[in-house]
Amino acid sequence: MLKKRDFLKAAGAVALLAGSPAMAADMPAPFDNAGDVTIALVRYLSTGDFFQSYLSGVESQAAALGVNLRVLDSRQDAALQADMVDQAIALGVDGIIIQHGLTEAMQAAAQRAVDAGIKVVAFDVNVENPAIPQIEQSDYLLGKLALEQALTDNGTDFTAGYVYVAGIAPLDRRHVAWEEVKAANPGITEAAMFGTLDNPIANSVANQARSVLQANPTINVIFAPFDEFAKGVKIAVDEAGLTEDIDIYSADISTADISAMREPGSAWVATVATNPAVVGEVSVRTLALMLAGEEPGAQVVVPPTLITQDFLNAQDIKNMDDLGVKMPQFAHADVAIADWMPLPAR
Repeated sequence: MLKKRDFLKAAGAVALLAGSPAMAADMPAPFDNAGDVTIALVRYLSTGDFFQSYLSGVESQAAALGVNLRVLDSRQDAALQADMVDQAIALGVDGIIIQHGLTEAMQAAAQRAVDAGIKVVAFDVNVENPAIPQIEQSDYLLGKLALEQALTDNGTDFTAGYVYVAGIAPLDRRHVAWEEVKAANPGITEAAMFGTLDNPIANSVANQARSVLQANPTINVIFAPFDEFAKGVKIAVDEAGLTEDIDIYSADISTADISAMREPGSAWVATVATNPAVVGEVSVRTLALMLAGEEPGAQVVVPPTLITQDFLNAQDIKNMDDLGVKMPQFAHADVAIADWMPLPAR
């Protein structure tokens, strides 16, 4: 097994230090020696604006804490993601963030990390392990708030298309909200369920949506609770000339999403989201609390916010920075914070 320092030297990793040595000295072990902590981010999904923003949050909070960050990207290969957890174990990291993935693939790998004495947190993947805090955006609430807006805009009788891929924890949680809303509103007809995570996700979903729209001309609402899904649906709706006939409701947001929602006549009328960069920061802070011997709790939830096309237009919001100014809760979440913990520069 490689020693951690040998690995860092061989890999050419650079410690990202925050503040001065005095700042580090004021922090609890193991953060009192700047650059002495290494964490790994093991990713299942990485394509799309959400995941790039999430990564930037992980990087900025790691830098503020003065820890070394290793990013291992499986590109939606479940077996490879499990192998990457084993790689991180072998490299002697102090902590691991597991980002997305399939429960059946990650459960045993996560347990191996725990057995090796490594602190582990999981974002949007349920590894079914009481020793591993689950970080989430309250995915059920993301779905519920989006659907409540759909009901406000369209009433309780509409024909829906639904984009869903089973087995992905955040999508499964959002699916619970969809099933509840359908059960409570029998006037909602689910004309078609479709979805894929094949890269590039938006283009792959667009290909499916073209066929769905042709086969189901009565669809007037599409619930696409992931922004890459919504992008794909919007491509198909635009091509079919149905922007005036269909409303799209989604989850997650990015600068590119804001631009798409604000296009004249855009069918994408609402999304519910947290700032993915903030969720990345919270993921690192949760792991840091564990490394410092503190207890973050079994679930660490970042609360979401409804964002409508009307609000974006009325406030002339062009990007995520604008959104953070108009919605302060978007720029920071007061979650998984300790007095000793430095935060990223704003």
